[in-house]
Amino acid sequence: MRILDIKRQMQPDDISVVRDLLRDAERADGHRPLSDHLWLDLVDGGREGFAGLVAWEGDHDHPVAYAQISKGHDSFSIELVVHPHHRYEMHLIGPELLSAALHEVAVNGGGHVHWWVFEPTIGHEQVAAQVGLTPGRRLHQMRRSLPLSSADAATQVAVRTFVKGQDEEAWLAVNNRAFEHHPEQGGWDHATMSARLAQPWFDANGFVLHEIDNQLAGFCWTKVHTDTDPVLGEIYVIAVDPAFHGHGLGKSMVVSGLVNMSNRGIKTAMLYVDPDNAAAMALYEALGFRVHRTDRAFVGDVAPITSTSESEQS
Repeated sequence: MRILDIKRQMQPDDISVVRDLLRDAERADGHRPLSDHLWLDLVDGGREGFAGLVAWEGDHDHPVAYAQISKGHDSFSIELVVHPHHRYEMHLIGPELLSAALHEVAVNGGGHVHWWVFEPTIGHEQVAAQVGLTPGRRLHQMRRSLPLSSADAATQVAVRTFVKGQDEEAWLAVNNRAFEHHPEQGGWDHATMSARLAQPWFDANGFVLHEIDNQLAGFCWTKVHTDTDPVLGEIYVIAVDPAFHGHGLGKSMVVSGLVNMSNRGIKTAMLYVDPDNAAAMALYEALGFRVHRTDRAFVGDVAPITSTSESEQS
């Protein structure tokens, strides 16, 4: 029999237990099971709209699964991690934890939800259908080798590196204009950015800014994954201020980021892109990127639950 422990605040011991489960899943799958946004919510201890759901079985000294909800920009993200030794029970554990997670969303005011799945299978589709979620956004991970050809490298622009304590305000303004309607990247504030800048992987040398008339026009923020084989240089966030659209800066910022990574010894570049973004896909394919894998979100809309509606149901 499974016992579900729902945490709206995570204490250090709780985080340690979940971290061990995530470590076991990462060893089995070869990738981190939580996105940056959810990982930071977890180690922060729980922000508004957070819930961590830890599933236990009586005869195990480790959790068999973990689900988390985190509130983003006008939507909720859900991720589910099942211990490698218990994935044969995914058809049972998955609906249990997702149903409980969706209830937590409802208690937190309801809204649009995304359950992101790494390379989904028919089994994931069946679990999603059981809890009323349908296939939504896809996300390609694309890769290419470095360095760029001299012809492509020639399209870079003059950049400088990000300076902590100086560039946050301008960067947030451009990021939030560029990603106004994006569920994860939009609506960042100083706390969101500060959490990223405090991460061990952050390196200002890989965060380049392009200015026009002393105004931030575009940026390319890169992240190096040293624990992968091969080591990957990721274009973590890239954008051009909408005020400077139409001048070819998108390609120039990508190229400037790739040249930066190459100059730091990175041999393989990686990025994530929505395949429905035709302009971005065309740009990345023209620069030699090819699809490495595809992830998918299963989505739905959850109605809010109030104390009144709960009492009416009882």
